[in-house]
Amino acid sequence: MSDDWDSKTVIGFKRQTAKVTKSESQLNAVSCICILWETGTYLGLNQARRSGAVVGTDKKITTGNKANQGTDHQRIAKLDRENEVAPPAKVAPSVGRAIQDGRMALKLSQKDVAQKVNEKPSVIQDYESGKAIPNPQILGKLERTLGVKLRGSDIGKKLETAKK
Repeated sequence: MSDDWDSKTVIGFKRQTAKVTKSESQLNAVSCICILWETGTYLGLNQARRSGAVVGTDKKITTGNKANQGTDHQRIAKLDRENEVAPPAKVAPSVGRAIQDGRMALKLSQKDVAQKVNEKPSVIQDYESGKAIPNPQILGKLERTLGVKLRGSDIGKKLETAKK
């Protein structure tokens, strides 16, 4: 009588077995073969593998998809990025500060200095803020107008005028 309490009796339980199916649509462009259980439900590929079912997979070939490019394209793009030319150097902050100090010493606005060197006020603003790409012609005009050295080792010193 004690054996009746320890044993289990299952009524109406049928063991499920896996069947591998391939339909016509799956044969044309298949990424994986679905597992159809006798109960009529589809299970994932990993779950089917865990249960020990026979699983077949075919690699889907994609062509013309720019979002999913191969690793060769990725390597080529990386090489292209490595070979790019570095952006040109900007004006040093010391040069911008020297222009600003020289302009303030002469009590000139950026607009006044721009008129004297025949440039736009935005160019003078870019040089003072350090955003401009150095142009030797503009730096030469600014040196003569402000009387301050802007190129070389001693930036910010007064220019020595040659007397004739």
